[in-house]
Amino acid sequence: MKDPRYETLLGKGPKRIVHWEHFSNPDAASFITGIDYYQHPKKCMEKLNEMYPFLYLPVPQTDEPIKRPEQQENKGKGRWGASYRDYWQQEEAKYNFKSIEEMLKFSPLKNANFSSWKIPEAGDYTNEEVIYQRFRKKFPEEWQDKPPEGMWEASIGFYNTMFMWPILVFGYENFLNICLEPEFERIMEEFAEINRRVFRAISRLPINWVCCHDDIVTTNGPLVSPNWIRKFIFPRYEEFFSIIKNSGKHIVFMSDGCLDIFVDDLMSLGIRGIITEPYTNIKKNCQEI
Repeated sequence: MKDPRYETLLGKGPKRIVHWEHFSNPDAASFITGIDYYQHPKKCMEKLNEMYPFLYLPVPQTDEPIKRPEQQENKGKGRWGASYRDYWQQEEAKYNFKSIEEMLKFSPLKNANFSSWKIPEAGDYTNEEVIYQRFRKKFPEEWQDKPPEGMWEASIGFYNTMFMWPILVFGYENFLNICLEPEFERIMEEFAEINRRVFRAISRLPINWVCCHDDIVTTNGPLVSPNWIRKFIFPRYEEFFSIIKNSGKHIVFMSDGCLDIFVDDLMSLGIRGIITEPYTNIKKNCQEI
């Protein structure tokens, strides 16, 4: 049986076009299923998938009880789903650097082991092989170098496609203070070299598609000047996406906010589609394309 998610990704028009939706509300899951998510997280999500199989919701690996949010520590860093964060990158960035001068001297390549950093995609990026071995552990050994044909789950996502690196490492406010400085061009090129390693490693994985994430916009549009994005970000996308496409894999791009101004830029790179929020006028952009 063909997977409608994969058929949708390829634009083959399955009978039911799959809609991608993030679900991170354990209280809603408990209410809908009648099973307490915090007491039986696996059973709760299995039941929810039985009730709404077309949602393809993720299921925890074990049914061990988890603490309710009010029982958890560190409640001041924001909640996501069933838990609170134990960090927030903007706060952490304040302690990583003492001054703007120190930030502008920072070398991502000399500090490419981000394993101890409290950021999404924390890990060692010192060379391609280290990255590949870390990613490869996520997939069955029996797949070897080739994924099952048409399998949706044979996929990987990468949160820091390019723009998120400086945002996460320096913090949003610090990034805005230094992104126009001449020295910042070197920093961006070093982050780009890290991601060349990342995308070469991804191109070797036994997967069918890649979800590339970068929050390049807010609900009101671009975080920074579109000219800045088109100078520092999109040329790198073109390079990285070519690495993936040349290995026979498909790409979708994900960003929060309103992407209207960048839809043409993104689709011209040969991606399969965009995952975003309702702030982006999908109907209008599709008609224009």
